[in-house]
Amino acid sequence: MKAENKAFIKTFLVAGIVYASIMAGFDYADGQEFKLYKFVFSFLFFGLFMGYIFRNGHKKQLKKEVMESEIKTTEPKSD
Repeated sequence: MKAENKAFIKTFLVAGIVYASIMAGFDYADGQEFKLYKFVFSFLFFGLFMGYIFRNGHKKQLKKEVMESEIKTTEPKSD
């Protein structure tokens, strides 16, 4: 599995669960009952959004590292 996909899945799960749990906690503190559809929607929407953002950033960082390593290997060595 590609590194970008692993990063997407990890971020999706962690960010989605944390955000949905915090939102459910706020609803509980306001006296509202737990709504599964709201929890699932928050989990999916925020998790997918954050996973996508993190994946793109991770992908750009990997490309940058590859470009830097190629530049270092192609530079002529001065004595």
